[in-house]
Amino acid sequence: MTIPAYPLQWPEGWKRTDTFRRTRAKFGRQTQSSHGSWKTREGLTIAQAVQRVRDELGRMGVSDDDLVISTNLELRLDGLPRSNQREPADPGVSVYWTQKRGDAPRCMAIDRYDRVADNLAAIAATLDAMRAIERHGGAEILNRAFTGFTAIEDQSKPWHVVLGVPAHASTDDVRTAYRRARASTHPDREGGDADLFGAVQDAYASFCRERGISA
Repeated sequence: MTIPAYPLQWPEGWKRTDTFRRTRAKFGRQTQSSHGSWKTREGLTIAQAVQRVRDELGRMGVSDDDLVISTNLELRLDGLPRSNQREPADPGVSVYWTQKRGDAPRCMAIDRYDRVADNLAAIAATLDAMRAIERHGGAEILNRAFTGFTAIEDQSKPWHVVLGVPAHASTDDVRTAYRRARASTHPDREGGDADLFGAVQDAYASFCRERGISA
């Protein structure tokens, strides 16, 4: 897949959650004191939430090579979101995968919660719930449900979709997103992609034309 993992590539046509409507989730993990006498519930880390998504898709037969987790968090060397970063202004998450090589990519995107880790955990929980349908003999229902999560990889997307910002984003925000996307897709960088780099350049040029500003 040529979908960038950074910055966030929200699927075209999917509704976004207004910032003021986002809530704090209750996903977490149980931890025990050093004396083993009490337990507390701590929030998930990015690494733990990413692993939940990988585990759920792995149970569906999806390998890491056929998976893209797209967020506004900078990436580790393996292309997955890096922990220990400041929470981005847009905590949305899009997960893209292919069930079989050559199939159209499918995706699931959630931005209901105010932490990236919780949105990742919500996707993992949703995948688990959908697999339960298959376990109870509803394989056809599952296939039909996932048909609705098919992502269309279209290189002629609007500039704001390519750059991962709202269409009404400020010029400064667009330029920041452009610089990040340009750096992450540059062909000279490990994991870069000449086609994506070109798409980013074209998107920024389209933005400049639309706003009547110089590049």
